[in-house]
Amino acid sequence: MHERIYLSPPHLGEREEQLVLEAFRTNWIAPLGPHVDAFERELCAYTGAPHAVALSSGTAALHLALEALGIGAGDEVWVSSLTFAASVFPLRYVSAVPVFVDADADSWNMDPSLFVEALQDAARRNALPRAVVLVHLYGQCADVRPIADACTAHGVLLIEDAAEALGATYEGRAAGTFGDVGFYSFNGNKIITTSGGGMLITPHAHVAQRVRTLATQAREPVPHYEHRHVGYNYRLSNVLAGIGRGQLEVLDARVAARRTVFDRYRSGLGVLPGLALMPEATYGRGGMLSTRWLTTLTINAARFGADFETVRLALEAQQIEARPVWKPMHQQPVFAGCRVIGGRVSDALFATGLCLPSGSSLTVAQQDRVIEVVRLCVAAGRTDTGHAAA
Repeated sequence: MHERIYLSPPHLGEREEQLVLEAFRTNWIAPLGPHVDAFERELCAYTGAPHAVALSSGTAALHLALEALGIGAGDEVWVSSLTFAASVFPLRYVSAVPVFVDADADSWNMDPSLFVEALQDAARRNALPRAVVLVHLYGQCADVRPIADACTAHGVLLIEDAAEALGATYEGRAAGTFGDVGFYSFNGNKIITTSGGGMLITPHAHVAQRVRTLATQAREPVPHYEHRHVGYNYRLSNVLAGIGRGQLEVLDARVAARRTVFDRYRSGLGVLPGLALMPEATYGRGGMLSTRWLTTLTINAARFGADFETVRLALEAQQIEARPVWKPMHQQPVFAGCRVIGGRVSDALFATGLCLPSGSSLTVAQQDRVIEVVRLCVAAGRTDTGHAAA
């Protein structure tokens, strides 16, 4: 039996181990410490963000962003529908009301034309949302400029969910640096990891300070333990920050490796009938760069000869992990009854989309195994139908 190939496993090196051992030697193993401070500084230097706060997860970062920006009960927040549920759950934590916005077929991210039109309509009805959570999906930036400009024009707060897009750029700037708040995830499957963790970035010093306070149980700056607000235990540990510092040093190499993985998939699978890899958008002055965090594709079953679930199961039978693309939030039972703007593009992507193993440590031999199984599905489909797909 072949060794299992995972979708996006951690990829660690000796530098991370050295920094973790340093945390042990100095006894800085609790939340906060010199690695946390350095990780925040180094993340700011990499992204150009003025302020950063290291936290226990990307979900915690979004939760605290909402709290720090004063978003609460009854406030309407528009959010990308094609995303992971963690982009939306914190809205429920603060009793905000999510409204889901469809993707466009060119980038799989929030459709800017649809968004701008809907926002203008909301302004005419005096029913503007309080904020927008713009997701950068699968390592690719959304078309930020028209969305950010519309938010500024109408006084709507912009939060960038760049959990999947650290290392991606738009107009020469890092994903996450265009809004009032941005955040990244360092979960074990992300392009770099701290095993679990996240980072909030913001251009606003008062927002960063408010987040720091809330993340450390909202303790008042007095000798005794005093609390005037409800706080949270959301700070990143110094040990995990050491891992993050080592990972950040090799981020550009990890991006290059994942883009190489995508290029090999394009060469090996891109010519197959009915199979289309996620496009790389060309919008944005100064260009943009997707990290290709995950290589994703869609399968037209009629032309390919098999649907994406057949392909996924064929891969699983060979100990290869693949997953459907995100199920749109407007289809999720937990958000039944929430309003959705559009929805057909997200629905179609979920009905046909598949994520392939994309880790930066994926070997050529492992990737050849993936490609071989997918190509065999085409051959099987042609045999089953008695003719080649048109």
